[in-house]
Amino acid sequence: MRKVVVVEDEDLVRRGIVLAVDWQSVDCRVVGEAANGEDGLEVIRRCRPDIVVTDIKMPRMDGIEMLRKLREEGNETAVILLTAYSDFSYAQAAVKLGAVDYLLKPFHDGELEEAVTRLKSGGRSPSVPPAGIDLLAGAGSKYVVEALRYIAEHYGDPDMGVGQVAASLDLSESHLSHVFKKETGKSLGSYITAYRIQRAMELLQDCRSKVYEVAERVGYRDITYFSATFKKLTGVNPSEYQKQSRN
Repeated sequence: MRKVVVVEDEDLVRRGIVLAVDWQSVDCRVVGEAANGEDGLEVIRRCRPDIVVTDIKMPRMDGIEMLRKLREEGNETAVILLTAYSDFSYAQAAVKLGAVDYLLKPFHDGELEEAVTRLKSGGRSPSVPPAGIDLLAGAGSKYVVEALRYIAEHYGDPDMGVGQVAASLDLSESHLSHVFKKETGKSLGSYITAYRIQRAMELLQDCRSKVYEVAERVGYRDITYFSATFKKLTGVNPSEYQKQSRN
C-alpha cells in the first residue's frame, strides 16, 4: 500500500482530501498532512511517502519551492499538484521539477483517485493537452503565458479564436502565431481546439450533462462539428466517451 502526504493550506479542502477520497480503492493510505510547504517538507522527510498531493499557492512556502527543495535533497517522490488557471506562471516551474500530474481546483469526486491510478500505471493526464501546463514547459514569453490564460478564461466564447486572442494582447495574428509555435511546438489554433476538447472531456464525465450542452459550454455552436472534432482528437465520439466514463 502506497503512502500519501497531503499539503494544502485550506483546512476544509485538506480534510476533504484526507477523509473523503477513497484511498483504499487505489491501494493508498494518508500518512501525514500539512498546511504549508514548510511544514510539508518536515512531514515528507519524516513519513517518506510515495505520493505527495500539494497545492501550489500556500503561506510560508509554496508548493513549487517545497518541490524544488525536495528535488535538491534527492527526493524523487511522485507529486500531484492542485492548481488553478491563475497559477500558470508557477506551473512551468512545476513541470521542470518533475510534477507528474495536476488537478484543476475545484476538482470533482473521483478525479484524485484517477490521477493516482494514472501515476501507478506510469501514465499522465489525458492525451489532449491539459490546461496549458504541458505547453508551459516550453513557454518562456509573457505573450504565450498571457495567451494561455486568455484561452482558459474565454474558451466558452464561440467567437474566441486566434484573432481574438491576438487582439487581447495587442499583437498581430501572425506575430502571436509565430511566437506561440516557436515556443510550444504547436499552432495556436490547434491548441485552442485541444483545450476546448479537454474541457469537454471533463464535463462529459458528469453523466447528467447533455452532449449539446457540453458543446455550447466549450464554445461550439454546431454539435455535429463538435462531435467530429472530439472524435478526431480522442478516437471516440462524445456519447461513447461519456458511456466509457461511467464504467
